[in-house]
Amino acid sequence: MRVAVVAMETSHHRDTEGRRHLDRLAGTLAEAGHEVSVFCVRWWAGSSRQFEPDAVTYRGVTTDPTAASFCTRLPALLAKHRPDIVVAYPTPSSVLRAANAGAKLARAPLVVEYFGDGEEPVSDRAISVADQFVTPSELVQTRLWEAGADSDRTTVIPESIDMDLVRDVEPAEEVDVVCAHPLDESANIESLFLGLAELRQKGWSATVIGDGPERGAYEQEAADLRIDDRVTFVGSCDREQRLAIYKGAHVFVQTAWRGHFATELLWALACGCIAIVEYQAESSAHELVEHRDRDFRVTTPQEIADSIVESADMDHRTVDESLAEYDHAAVVDRYETLYERLVDERGLF
Repeated sequence: MRVAVVAMETSHHRDTEGRRHLDRLAGTLAEAGHEVSVFCVRWWAGSSRQFEPDAVTYRGVTTDPTAASFCTRLPALLAKHRPDIVVAYPTPSSVLRAANAGAKLARAPLVVEYFGDGEEPVSDRAISVADQFVTPSELVQTRLWEAGADSDRTTVIPESIDMDLVRDVEPAEEVDVVCAHPLDESANIESLFLGLAELRQKGWSATVIGDGPERGAYEQEAADLRIDDRVTFVGSCDREQRLAIYKGAHVFVQTAWRGHFATELLWALACGCIAIVEYQAESSAHELVEHRDRDFRVTTPQEIADSIVESADMDHRTVDESLAEYDHAAVVDRYETLYERLVDERGLF
């Protein structure tokens, strides 16, 4: 299938969750054998309008991120490319409408990847142009409904993981508790630290994965609570390092205030971790553990502490094959099924 992805600014321009998600989707579709082209503002060096650093082809619509010129050129370029499906980033709304115009010229359905972290709300007019919205979680889907999207034009398809990589990575040394999140104001690691502080008299070790502007404050908080000798901050870590730590860990604790999709929690679950998820109104993390039997859903630091104690009696695992439903291949299959249905429906008109 020929897939055209429209994102005026990719993650090479602005590093946001939604843009990184769209990059991952483009790469995963390409690896599955689809012809994927990203129509964007040029971000690569040189004067070439086309760049192929990997299986994905980037096509420069303009050299500057000016919406007016980008929108003027995009429809004709999409029509000439003749994609089977157009997948678009939801903002700015003017670019989404231009993507819709190009999709109509190409007689292709328009799918909008709505991750939920857009810099601006999607306008009513923009909402009306999509054949289908895809969200990563029910939390984001509900927000889209509240913005006016029809329920029958929204679909939840989660982030995907590489189960082969999960199986292959060797576990790191054992640790009782691990958490992973950018160390910013939304991480809320103080909830975990307060819970751990309740267990000072017990033997435990904890690892914090992530870096960010609040790292110093969290390190100071661990010192103030007199648990810094048992909490190790390991920084950002690459994917294989993270998986090794997860496979050596017994419990993964999720406390972040916000989360459109709890990607690190998903990887940790696949690595066999027991999940302790603190419920937050702005986070979808609880959705991943609602129907599982190796999890604790909590609302207070004391409940985090109690759950860590209770989890000690549960077996340690390094792989959970039930998470194979989130493997890249399984999630791509869901996208393919959606795209094929939309293409078939478009063919009826």
